[in-house]
Amino acid sequence: MHAGLEPSTHAADASAHPVPAAPRLVKFHAPEIVFGPGSLAEAGYVARRLGARRPFVVTDPGVIEAGWADELLAHLREVGLRPVVWHDVTPNPKDHEIAAGHARYREAEADVLVALGGGSCIDAAKGIAVLSTNGGNVLDYAGIDQVSRPIPPLLSIPSTSGTGADVSQFCIVTDTARRVKVTIMGAALVPDVSVVDPRLLSTMPEWLTAATGLDALTHGIESYVSLAHNPLADIHALSAVGLVGRHLHQTILRPDDLSAREGMAQASLNAGLAFTNAILGATHAMSHQVGGLLDAPHGVVNGVLLPHVIRYNARATPDRFVALARAVGLPVDGLPGEEAAELLAEHVRGLADDVGVPRGLRELGVDESVLTQLATTTLDDACLTTNPRSASSDELVRLFRDAL
Repeated sequence: MHAGLEPSTHAADASAHPVPAAPRLVKFHAPEIVFGPGSLAEAGYVARRLGARRPFVVTDPGVIEAGWADELLAHLREVGLRPVVWHDVTPNPKDHEIAAGHARYREAEADVLVALGGGSCIDAAKGIAVLSTNGGNVLDYAGIDQVSRPIPPLLSIPSTSGTGADVSQFCIVTDTARRVKVTIMGAALVPDVSVVDPRLLSTMPEWLTAATGLDALTHGIESYVSLAHNPLADIHALSAVGLVGRHLHQTILRPDDLSAREGMAQASLNAGLAFTNAILGATHAMSHQVGGLLDAPHGVVNGVLLPHVIRYNARATPDRFVALARAVGLPVDGLPGEEAAELLAEHVRGLADDVGVPRGLRELGVDESVLTQLATTTLDDACLTTNPRSASSDELVRLFRDAL
């Protein structure tokens, strides 16, 4: 009899004490971060600590004209380093530019890479780093975790407040033959150190301040509703959204307001930490295609698309938008999620209006003739995989059309 009772006894015990579900594991990628006004002075010591003797500085003509490259070079030389400068980077860095930068890197027998500039400079430096140890064409590494060999040490110094490239595992490169942006993603691309000096933001032109600020806002919103969101990233996402809401407009009105610039520097940093760990969504997947086709400013395209994608995604995860709307100061307590999302979409469009972003994609050169092409290439973008609501080609065409 005892043997016959064992199954029912065990069944009762299992029901009374259910086995807990396996915990969800979370990885959080982040570089060492040096943050604050005047932190550029630490760059020489950081580069030397990373093993630099002949650092390769990747920057662009605008950063050089603003005087930041000279200041960086002085700090590098103060600690006995012999830097080499390469500045042939354009917005939305191109595959052939990265190939040229890699050739110069090898010719100079350089070691540590130092990226000084906006997302384009940082992405170009990442591309050069990938080629230096993995070889081939930078487009060979499109997708997730295609970079198999570690890259050289990388120090990133952002001069804009929005891309988050200085802390992210993303590298975005324009495939000039197909006129699309390609996403390269993987932990190997996270810089070793990010030096964030808010002073560098003061020389951005107004349009770039607006564009990169909206990029940071998009990063915060998309990462918070991403299928890969997690509690560690959520904190940074909500913080970024709130900081953009409080500081972006002020940086347009008063470009020399260092307190506002510091707020936007932190917004960009937090947004970068959020999206590199939670990934993004349809806004970025779509924006990459417009940018690749027309070489349009990434943040501006985001600002046009984001309200439409918020409304689209609210049907899948309405409750996530309540916290986002609250983060920007909207009175949404007790409102259904879709109503909160609508208020957030209107708020984003109002902010875009305030900082001079066009009302539609048509003003950027998009028309009906390319919508199917844009939708088709969007489907191949890695960022779409974590969008909270799936999207077919037809649905993407409708989203693009709504944003015209």
